[in-house]
Amino acid sequence: MDDNLKRSVILEHYQHPVHRGLINDDSYLTSNTNSDSCIDACAICTSSTSIMIDTLIGKSIDEVKEIYNNYVKMIEEQEFDADVLEQAIVYEDISKQPNRKKCALLPWWGLKKIMRKIEEGDINE
Repeated sequence: MDDNLKRSVILEHYQHPVHRGLINDDSYLTSNTNSDSCIDACAICTSSTSIMIDTLIGKSIDEVKEIYNNYVKMIEEQEFDADVLEQAIVYEDISKQPNRKKCALLPWWGLKKIMRKIEEGDINE
C-alpha cells in the first residue's frame, strides 16, 4: 500500500470513525484504556480504534488473536503476516515515529484486556 493511500485511510477513519459511541447493550464488550502521555483523541489512536473494530467484526476469537498478534509484531518491528491485517496494515511504518507507537497500540491493548477476560471466563463470548 503506498504512503498516500495509507494517509488517506488513516484520515478517513479519524474524521469518520466507524462504530463510534457507546451502545446500551449488554452483549457488547468494552474496555477503557488511556495514556499518561497523551490527553487528546489523536488521529492515530482514533483511526486505529476505528480500523481495529472494522477489521474484527465477524471474526472468531482465534482470528482476532491472530490479527492482534500480527498487529503488535508489526508495530514492534518484528516479523508479521501482513495478509491477516487487512486495513490495519496502514500502520506498518508507524515505528518510524516511536512516539506514535503507543497511540497505534492503545485500542489494541483494550482488545487484549477483553480477550483475557474471555479466556478467564469473566465474560461470555
